[in-house]
Amino acid sequence: MRLIGLAMLIAISCCFAQDSGDFKSASSNVLDAPYPRVDGSSRVEIRLKAPDATKVRVNFWSGPKADMEKQADGFWTFTTPPMAPGLHYYTVIVDGAEVSDPGSTAYFGGSKWASAVEVPEPGTTYYMPENVPHGQVREIWYYSKVTGTWRHALLYTPPAYDTQPKERYPVLYLQHGGGEDESGWTRQGKANFILDNLIASAKAKPMIIVMANGYARRAGQPAPNLAGKTFGSPEMRKAIQDMMSAFEDDMTQALIPFIDSTFRTIPDRDHRAMAGLSMGGMQTFHVTFDHLELFSYIGGFSGAANVFAAGNDKLDTKTAFNGAMADPYAFGKRVHLLWIGVGTDEPERMKEGIQQLHAALERANIQHVFYESPGTNHEWQTWRRDLNDFAPRLFQQASN
Repeated sequence: MRLIGLAMLIAISCCFAQDSGDFKSASSNVLDAPYPRVDGSSRVEIRLKAPDATKVRVNFWSGPKADMEKQADGFWTFTTPPMAPGLHYYTVIVDGAEVSDPGSTAYFGGSKWASAVEVPEPGTTYYMPENVPHGQVREIWYYSKVTGTWRHALLYTPPAYDTQPKERYPVLYLQHGGGEDESGWTRQGKANFILDNLIASAKAKPMIIVMANGYARRAGQPAPNLAGKTFGSPEMRKAIQDMMSAFEDDMTQALIPFIDSTFRTIPDRDHRAMAGLSMGGMQTFHVTFDHLELFSYIGGFSGAANVFAAGNDKLDTKTAFNGAMADPYAFGKRVHLLWIGVGTDEPERMKEGIQQLHAALERANIQHVFYESPGTNHEWQTWRRDLNDFAPRLFQQASN
């Protein structure tokens, strides 16, 4: 015990940490990397070696952005205030160059490989691997005539998929957000563990989950030149519309037929759902409302639809989405679940847009579920909670 105490004192003196607390290496670290680390009050300590640097800053995308302090041994350190639970993206700015922390696993987010640190949520295990039967995450490739390319997707099969070869399953198409890719829902979101645990506890129906790449461009269509264009510019809006249209056709004309012909699905709308986070939520609304003949379960996680024009907070449910919701009773009979959610600490513009959508649906008496994740931002803990609430509601009205 004395040796352990001495080692701790040496570590403290080397790092010049203000308070070591009960820091432990983050579960998101590579191999046995000691940093970043997290303590019992959810503070994160970053430590980076850059002896020749003159200035180092840490940049948490939904958290602190601050100068790090240089230590005598050439390491730079910073300890955050207590952070919300979940996976937090961050990068480090070393003399103006943005880099990843070599101690962190790299995750694809913000259109690049970035660092992230997992801050545990005390007493919460629904997204952790447990001693239950586990499904498989498979890589698939399919050819799309829409894009003229081979397309990549990931697919989750439930635990009994291979042991019960006569069983057929409903399908959830689950989309990532902007700047992320099809790996996000398993690497960052832990969707496979969430479903494993829900299925094991009989809270959710066994299902297949398809996670596709949300970026698409039609065959022969050149890449748009968006250099210097702002997000709201006409050029940017057209590029997004073109991508959304191509993705919609790729999904409905190539991906769904491939999945239904390759895996043991129940290939009808009563056994098919779609949901997505942020950009994927917007894609979900566009695809599903255009194709209610294919889908009867719809979910938007921190992103539902681009339905609010500038300065207009009123959604005309009679005309939106080609009048799909004009008759609330008929819509409720046809769509078994319409689900929208947002984190309470998300950026105001994003949060208000989804709250306005919820209010508009309530005014029109359109049956739906609205969920707010307490204390979380536009990050993965919000979307893990969303999936954990959404998945148990799926396919309960459908019979095999």
